[in-house]
Amino acid sequence: MPKLSDVIAALDGLWPADRAEQWDAVGLVCGDPDTEVGRVLFAVDPVREVAEEAVRIGADLLVTHHPLYLRGTTTVAATHFKGRVVHELIKHDIALHVAHTNADRADPGVSDALAAAVGLRVTGPLVPDPGDPAGRRGLGRVGELTVPLTLAEFAAQAARGLPRTATGLRVAGDPEREIRTVAVCGGSGDSLFDQVRAAGVDAYLTADLRHHPASEATQHGGPALIDAAHWATEWPWCEQAAAELDQISDRHGWSLRVHVSRQVTDPWTLHASAPPVQEVPPAPEVPPVPEPESAPSSSSGAPN
Repeated sequence: MPKLSDVIAALDGLWPADRAEQWDAVGLVCGDPDTEVGRVLFAVDPVREVAEEAVRIGADLLVTHHPLYLRGTTTVAATHFKGRVVHELIKHDIALHVAHTNADRADPGVSDALAAAVGLRVTGPLVPDPGDPAGRRGLGRVGELTVPLTLAEFAAQAARGLPRTATGLRVAGDPEREIRTVAVCGGSGDSLFDQVRAAGVDAYLTADLRHHPASEATQHGGPALIDAAHWATEWPWCEQAAAELDQISDRHGWSLRVHVSRQVTDPWTLHASAPPVQEVPPAPEVPPVPEPESAPSSSSGAPN
């Protein structure tokens, strides 16, 4: 079996840490580089349920997309859920490695997996990486459908291709609008509206769209919007990443057993729909209020 350091070197080759955003926290969080690795689990979130799954299947390495400590910490005490995750992993000799914005920018990256899941053929990045002369790396992807669909049909296709979540998909635009080209961005994508408009696409699929940016985008007459759950837009990357590590394992003869967590760790657990909108009955007529009678005029003379 390979050592953890060998597997991490392979993962760094797929998603180099120096391509992550400066604010990001990627790489090895815990683990002894000299220990052997036989089983690997991929997941989006390093939460308690995923750590317990890693223990349950006997994983030696957990690879997540989201960082455990994005903003740093001064303690890993088990008095907080993040500390408990660290304790659970170390107690069972499980390493934790994070590939976040470096996986977003990769070729293939998070948005490639998202595009494939919703039925798009990728034509290029939405925001190209200036350090990539081939023009394949970068944030987001632009893709095209094999046949045009209405917005309603494409939204249904996307819903079938993505893992099911409580919130489902929200759509802004004319349901009958013809969709041929689509921009996608795994995770929060409303900071890329300028680039989406510049791409001239018919629709934009991402997550965490806020009211004001979405409203302004639709008022500009831009693309239709499809807002999916954050976790759902990034989970397809786990399968893509697991397949990449499988290929590396085969080339090196490592015989790794690579798994993908299918636990839904999206924080939203219930969607309560409002009842169908009914026509509001007209208000009953209110009889007019009679005007008060005029008061008798007072005597202009002073009393005797």
